[in-house]
Amino acid sequence: MKPLPRATLLCAAVLALAACSSNRVDPSEYSGFLKDYSRLKPAESVSGQPVMRWIDPNVKAGDYTQVFIEPSQFYPKPQATAVISAQTLQEITRYFNDAMRRELGSVLTLAKAPGPNTIVVRPAITAVSTHTEGLKPYEVVPIALVAAAVNTAAGGRDQAVDIAVEAAFLDGGNQKVLAQVVRKGSGKELENDTQQLTLQDVKPVLDGWASDMRKSFVALKDKTR
Repeated sequence: MKPLPRATLLCAAVLALAACSSNRVDPSEYSGFLKDYSRLKPAESVSGQPVMRWIDPNVKAGDYTQVFIEPSQFYPKPQATAVISAQTLQEITRYFNDAMRRELGSVLTLAKAPGPNTIVVRPAITAVSTHTEGLKPYEVVPIALVAAAVNTAAGGRDQAVDIAVEAAFLDGGNQKVLAQVVRKGSGKELENDTQQLTLQDVKPVLDGWASDMRKSFVALKDKTR
């Protein structure tokens, strides 16, 4: 079998690397929702996912017994499309609120308002988008590139789903920022560019984010005991 040209192998490696890092938010994608991005550093969530994060090194998680979760919002305000409806956008924020209350409420008392010994969670979903799935490494082979291009032009290529979140965690007594995180995830791929996105397509991502919030608090509390 004739070996592939070096340029082809290089392209494949680059594409494979891009696929591995696609879930890390690039600073150029920051929405402006958080007041200060300068302290964010690349890190991993407790579930091993790439994030940009900052945690006050002096925070004592054990001082907090309650959590007040502000309603999640979209920032900036999204525009519904033929693929992503206004109803789906509303369902996403509503479900994310419920997921955070479920997860954080299992380790902290849910508060009705900010106050002493309370963590305030201020979340925003900063992106929900669909786009033609990037070429896989094996599609660098010229004949596959031709086939992929035809499929894309016909609207038959899988559509990747990206969703991003930014969240600030504040002291409910003095509003001091305790931590910030920026991350994104990939929902279930759509079969083509006409299939509508539904809440079910991104539910696992939202559940994962909420779960990581709970696990991060527990891990920080154990660390600072």
